[in-house]
Amino acid sequence: MQTGYYSAAAGMVTQFNRLDTIANNLANVNTNGYKEDDLVVGDFMRLYKEKRDDLPNEDNTKDAAQFLNRTMTKTPQVVDEYTDFSVGNMQKTSNQLDVALSRENLFFAVKTPEGIRLTRDGSFTLSDEGKLITKQGYEVIGDDYFNSKEGIEFSTIDSVINIDKNGQIYTNVPGSATLTENKKLFIASVDNLKYLQKEGDNLYKLDDMQRLEAHEESGAVVQGFLEKSNVNAVKMMTDLIETNRLVGMYQKAMDTQMNDMNRDAIEKIARKA
Repeated sequence: MQTGYYSAAAGMVTQFNRLDTIANNLANVNTNGYKEDDLVVGDFMRLYKEKRDDLPNEDNTKDAAQFLNRTMTKTPQVVDEYTDFSVGNMQKTSNQLDVALSRENLFFAVKTPEGIRLTRDGSFTLSDEGKLITKQGYEVIGDDYFNSKEGIEFSTIDSVINIDKNGQIYTNVPGSATLTENKKLFIASVDNLKYLQKEGDNLYKLDDMQRLEAHEESGAVVQGFLEKSNVNAVKMMTDLIETNRLVGMYQKAMDTQMNDMNRDAIEKIARKA
């Protein structure tokens, strides 16, 4: 295979991956609490330097020299991907069951059929049984869940629900304006955000729950607000246009390598023959 064609093909594949990421970000621009994904584009040389100790070829040998083509290894590759966990804009809703987190690296916890998952989406509602759930029907857990295994419940006479800055829930005493303590939202952070894995329904999976750190006094809970997506729609549209143009450029380069140059080479060889 011609080296130039290989480089252009690798570049096109990289841009296809980038297009998928941009499209997913744009699709979630209005998703509450969604965090923008991005890619790190490098080259094969970087990957080789990181993994060469694991390769069967020793440095400074003929086999290693054959393996390391210094032209082909400079082709663009997706070397890493990451999520921007910065806080999105806060939108006031005045809904007493809408809750936002005003600080980075804080999460609500919900109970799903696959286990405990984390989320930044605080657009909660009540089930028919009076349990606090997400819009997808997942039960929101309180800070005592891992001991009691019980969720957060409200009675039909709880007309007033207040949530303070630490996630403590208060409900009204029947027939009066006095508030009494209910359960408290489980608010937690992760010791390293890179261990979070995105799942559907705006949820994050954490394989090792020991990495969770509960916050009794986070001071970051805001009732009556929702955190919007942190995706910059204008920037994403600009990136989308740029990526589409790069795909076209790589396609033209591939066509030049395989058609124009090969045809020129064949014609010259034919004339000499």
